Amino acid sequence: MRKDDHTTMTQLELAVNGTITSEMETVARTERLEPEFVRGEVALGRLVIPANQNHLQRGLVPAGIGSKTTTKINANLGNSPLSSSLDCEFRKVLFAIELGADTVMDLSTGPRIDEIRCKILDTVKVPVGTVPLYQTVEELNDVLELTPAKFLEVVERQAKQGVDYMTVHCGLLRDMIPLTAPRVTGIVSRGGSLVAKWMQVHQKENPFYTAFDELCEIFRQYDVTWSLGDGLRPGCIADATDDAQLAELKVLGTLVRRAKAHGCQVMVEGPGHVPMDQIPYNVQVEKRWCDEAPFYVLGPLTTDIAPGYDHITSAIGAAIAAQHGAAMLCYVTPSEHLGLPNMDDVRQGVIAYKIAAHAADIARKLPGAADRDLELSKARFDFDWEKQFALSLDPGTARRMRQEALDAAEAAGQRRGTGCGGSVADGDDHFCTMCGPKFCSMRNFRDAIGR
Repeated sequence: MRKDDHTTMTQLELAVNGTITSEMETVARTERLEPEFVRGEVALGRLVIPANQNHLQRGLVPAGIGSKTTTKINANLGNSPLSSSLDCEFRKVLFAIELGADTVMDLSTGPRIDEIRCKILDTVKVPVGTVPLYQTVEELNDVLELTPAKFLEVVERQAKQGVDYMTVHCGLLRDMIPLTAPRVTGIVSRGGSLVAKWMQVHQKENPFYTAFDELCEIFRQYDVTWSLGDGLRPGCIADATDDAQLAELKVLGTLVRRAKAHGCQVMVEGPGHVPMDQIPYNVQVEKRWCDEAPFYVLGPLTTDIAPGYDHITSAIGAAIAAQHGAAMLCYVTPSEHLGLPNMDDVRQGVIAYKIAAHAADIARKLPGAADRDLELSKARFDFDWEKQFALSLDPGTARRMRQEALDAAEAAGQRRGTGCGGSVADGDDHFCTMCGPKFCSMRNFRDAIGR
């Protein structure tokens, strides 16, 4: 059964009813899957298609996020009142998508939040997420002034604008706060710390937990996908997989079921700092407690001692998490823990996470996952540099590094026969400059077997 007009039902509700939507068909084509398989995964809650009806009308290209599809990556961006501007952050958004980000989250603070978000939604064709608490607090003098009514108003405003998925920290309850006392870094989630402060001062339960049903009604109306936030995620490896993190995850499991009962699509956010040996368990326990809802992890960082290189420490953890079933990876840039990322930080973060996601897809043996690797390997053996560049994740960097090496060799007199031993004629590029023509293994192998 197919039906394209689903203005009164969500992707989940239609999937449960046996309907294959045009969005499911798009995901099926992209992922090389059968439409009925996609429908079944959506119906079970193992696959989400974040596609706000108002963003669809402006050209959103639907994407599937789930453990049976290719691993997706998200780039967090957004305006800061201290060290960026609307135009600068918008350029970063477009750059991240150009490099391969599958979704972006607008985490803007400061003035003109609605303006930058509407500009993003009017322009980009990938799913867009937000953390609506940030805008709510920005519009108040203090988080302590927050009321459920104010938060619901901001959520509905963003839903009308076309936001495809929203992170709300609903699972952090009052009785969990004492569990964070032994932690080295306490509560590191911005949203989690704000909610904890509100609960402690007002001596009331989490307002997002108590208003969960009302939030579900808004999400269902626009088909906004839940991203259940992990307000108690660990902020260092010493705090990983502790009682606080696991207590919140259990509550998130109950909220997954409540959201689905309302007809809402839902995914679950995961931790940020986890030693390598604990990562498989973290993914497995989320699947068990949250009915296999797609798991969306921040890294996780596998060590805490590499400021300036956390795109690497986290990409290691991200690859492991994705190999074991995490569905989406939130990128980390070199400036994590240090400052707002610049354009080069965005590039390094996205590429590191594209590598992690792709490596995990190969390890999971997804159909066609290694096809590109095979083609690049053939091009490498044939010394087809242009094809190698075209198949690489970052063609510009690969091309630049190759040219710099050739320029250095020429400056040293190795390209026109003026050097010693390994000089070559112009136009002969059947070697790399690390080995040179004399010691190039593939060149010598080809000569040996006559290829």
